[in-house]
Amino acid sequence: MRTIGVVTTSRADYGIYRPILRRIQDQPELRLHLMATGMHLCPEFGETVNEITADGFEICERVQMLMASDSPEGISQSIGLGILGFAQVFARFHPDILLVLGDRFEMFAATAAALPFNIPIAHVHGGEVTEGAIDDAIRHSITKMSHLHFVAAEAYRDRVVQMGEAPGRVTVSGAPSLDNIKQLDILSRDEMASRVGMDLSAEPLLITFHPTTREYLATSDQVSQLLGALHHIGLPAVFTYPNADTYGRTILEAFKEYVSTHPNARLVQNLGTQAYFSMMRYAKAMVGNSSSGIIEAASFGLPVINIGSRQRGRMHGRNVIDVDCTAQSIIEVLQMVLDPVRSADFRESKNPYGNGNAAERIVEVLRSVPLTPALLCKSFYDISHPLGNA
Repeated sequence: MRTIGVVTTSRADYGIYRPILRRIQDQPELRLHLMATGMHLCPEFGETVNEITADGFEICERVQMLMASDSPEGISQSIGLGILGFAQVFARFHPDILLVLGDRFEMFAATAAALPFNIPIAHVHGGEVTEGAIDDAIRHSITKMSHLHFVAAEAYRDRVVQMGEAPGRVTVSGAPSLDNIKQLDILSRDEMASRVGMDLSAEPLLITFHPTTREYLATSDQVSQLLGALHHIGLPAVFTYPNADTYGRTILEAFKEYVSTHPNARLVQNLGTQAYFSMMRYAKAMVGNSSSGIIEAASFGLPVINIGSRQRGRMHGRNVIDVDCTAQSIIEVLQMVLDPVRSADFRESKNPYGNGNAAERIVEVLRSVPLTPALLCKSFYDISHPLGNA
C-alpha cells in the first residue's frame, strides 16, 4: 500500500484539499497520512484542526510552529520552527509521496524539511503569480523542490515548464476547490443567518482581506482605506479572519473595532468550507484580496472587488475588478458593482480554473506514478536552448 503524506496549514488549504483527501481514502491502494500545522492548531484562529477530525479524517501528526509575534522576525522564526518540527516527523515517518499545496510559509517549511530525506514531493497550484505577497517566491521555491506538479490551468503549466520542470511531470488538474462546489450542499439563508448571527435578507458584503506581505508597513493604512470605504457605503458586511501573515493582527484588531461600532457587521473566526461557499451564494459582492475571490467566486456568479497588489498576476474571470487600495477607488467600484444593471455583467463569468474534476486527476497520478529513482532525479528542462555535449 502506498502512503500519501498530506500537509495542511489552515482552513483555506484544507477546504481545497478535502475532495482530494476523500478520494485518497476511497483508493484501496492508498493510505492517507495527514499532518496538521500552522493556524489549524491555534485557538486564536479557531483551532480548525477540529473541523478536520469532525469530517472523519485522522490527524497523524501535529507540528506546532507559529510564534506569538507576526512581525517579520516572528514569521522567520516560525519557518525555522516548522522545519525543525517536520524534520523530526520525517526522521521517523517516510511517506511514499508528500502532497503540499500553494504558497504558505508553513508549507515551505514542511517541503524544505522533506527535501534531504529524498521524499517525492507533489505540489498543487504551482505556476501562479501573486506579486504583492512573499507567497509568490515561496510558491516558486516549492515548485523547484517538487517532483510532480498539479496546476490549475494551461497557462500555469507553461510557467512551471518555463521554470525548468519537465512537461511529463506537470498535470493540468484544475483547481481542487471547485470539486467542493459540485459536492457540498449549500446551507439555507436561515441557516447562514444563524451561523453568522445577523439577518441576511439584505444581501451583505463578504469581506476577506489579508496582509499584503511585500507592503507590510502599509498594513494599517490599507485596512483603514478599506474600512473607510465600507463605512461610506453602509451595507451589512460579514468579515472573515485574516491569515497569520506579517501584521495580520493589525487587520484583525481593526476589524474588531469596526464591528463593535457597526451593528450591521459581523466578524466570523472560521466559517468552514460549506458555510464560506454558502456565504458566496448569498453575498451581494466580495471585497478584499483573497485567492477565493479569484478562483472560486466566479462559480457563484459573485462580483469581486480585488484590492491592491496581493493577487496581482493571477488570471481571473470577468467577475473580478482590480482596484487600488484607496477608499475612493473602492467606493467607486463598489457603487458600480452595486448598480443592478451593471452588476449583471459581472455575474456572468466563466470560471477559468476548471470543471470540478481535479481530485480525480490528482489522485490517479499519485496512485500510478512509478516510485523509481528517476522520479527523484530531475533534469532541468530547457525550452529554447537545450544543452548539448561540447
